[in-house]
Amino acid sequence: MGNLIKVLTRDIDHNAAHFFLDFENAQPTESEKEIYNQVNVVLKDAEGILEDLQSYRGAGHEIREAIQHPTDEKLQEKAWGAVVPLVGKLKKFYEFSQRLEAALRGLLGALTSTPYSPTQHLEREQALAKQFAEILHFTLRFDELKMTNPAIQNDFSYYRRTLSRMRINNVPTNSCCEADLIICFSYPPYKIKAKHLNKNLPIENTTDCLSTMASVCRVMLETPEYRSRFTNEETVSFCLRVMVGVIILYDHVHPVGAFAKTSKIDMKGCIKVLKDQPPNSVEGLLNALRYTTKHLNDETTSKQIKSMLQ
Repeated sequence: MGNLIKVLTRDIDHNAAHFFLDFENAQPTESEKEIYNQVNVVLKDAEGILEDLQSYRGAGHEIREAIQHPTDEKLQEKAWGAVVPLVGKLKKFYEFSQRLEAALRGLLGALTSTPYSPTQHLEREQALAKQFAEILHFTLRFDELKMTNPAIQNDFSYYRRTLSRMRINNVPTNSCCEADLIICFSYPPYKIKAKHLNKNLPIENTTDCLSTMASVCRVMLETPEYRSRFTNEETVSFCLRVMVGVIILYDHVHPVGAFAKTSKIDMKGCIKVLKDQPPNSVEGLLNALRYTTKHLNDETTSKQIKSMLQ
């Protein structure tokens, strides 16, 4: 497909640039390689993290037995012994999320730096744009898996309750990073990422980069000519997930969010693209817009957009 191909230079309603991104074949240029290689080290571990999360089974049986027999010390010890290694696995997830946040900050710093605009960066540095999309794709997939596996929250809740009792009774523990873990597993990753991005990057450049990426994905998905260039059908779901990911991030970073009339993201167009897909394949993404965005229920959000997401 070559490099980033400009397919539309202006959006009539939102005055935003559109490009075709080669998500399948993008390779770094010499000027991209330093940051690309740093981020690639992190992304190589992403698939393994998702596999571990997907196979997470939890200690539900041991926890139920301990709760039903609160005076049975052996059952309490058994449940604690089952939960502690699982919390260690959650800590591994958390530590990876920290590495991923650092990689995302570095990428966005590169894609929004002077003298080029974010749009020019996406056009010139397609390999970094692809990595940016891969991080968003991973984050949304991670959040979906976490939110649809109640064992994760149940195990961590039991761990917190038991740890509190042990501290009250002066029982030694090896708890570490508990406060950080609480934050990580109480809030969707996008909320945490948005909080850090707000502090570290120029907001206008950041939101321009996010809105441009959303527009790029929407155009590729709704235009048969461009969609037909994908050689892998999974690229369609990748684009859908990235589009939703940048909308969520934009909504948390921008002061008035993605749903306001002044938003640079064509929300009606993006929602329409989602609804044009097979329902079973996008319900999770529609739910992400419904429940993990910040401004959907604001008074400034049009009734039509709210109705489209009902």
